Amino acid sequence: MSFVLIVRPEARQELDEAYQWYEAQQEDLGDDFLDCVDERLNQICQMPELYEVIRRDIRRAVVRRFPYVIYYRVVVDRVIVLAIIHGRANPKKWRSRN
Repeated sequence: MSFVLIVRPEARQELDEAYQWYEAQQEDLGDDFLDCVDERLNQICQMPELYEVIRRDIRRAVVRRFPYVIYYRVVVDRVIVLAIIHGRANPKKWRSRN
């Protein structure tokens, strides 16, 4: 069963900003970043319980090749992405998001 993916606007903005930053560093690096994020999101939608619960019902999945982390919740048949942030970012940045 594949879960429906919902990306919160804040997470979409974080993803867009990271893409822009990587693309400014090297041509096509932003596209590589998006490919790695998409790969992880697809895996999350296939097996959302694969990744550890880090706080209440919020799970964390690390993006391959890039120092980014996806924070998400599973609600019935949906995966709700709360944040896509750099691994060293302050975790308080996303904790107020539900």
